[in-house]
Amino acid sequence: MRELVSVIAKSLVTQPDKVVVTETVKEDGEILIELRVAPEDMGKVIGKQGRIAKAIRTVVKVAATKEDKKVTVDILQ
Repeated sequence: MRELVSVIAKSLVTQPDKVVVTETVKEDGEILIELRVAPEDMGKVIGKQGRIAKAIRTVVKVAATKEDKKVTVDILQ
């Protein structure tokens, strides 16, 4: 899942070298993916009214469902 988020984010931003994706497994087995981008690229990852962020979360959720996992994507500054 981490690689999927990384590929999507790097294709959206102007500074792909500043994209950092971390993956943490919580106690209940849920996977938390944290996406960090350069401050000037934040709007490109979130999109108007959060549409891009929602699309990223939807794609990851579908991929996670195929693997029978639960994944949460957080976009951090």
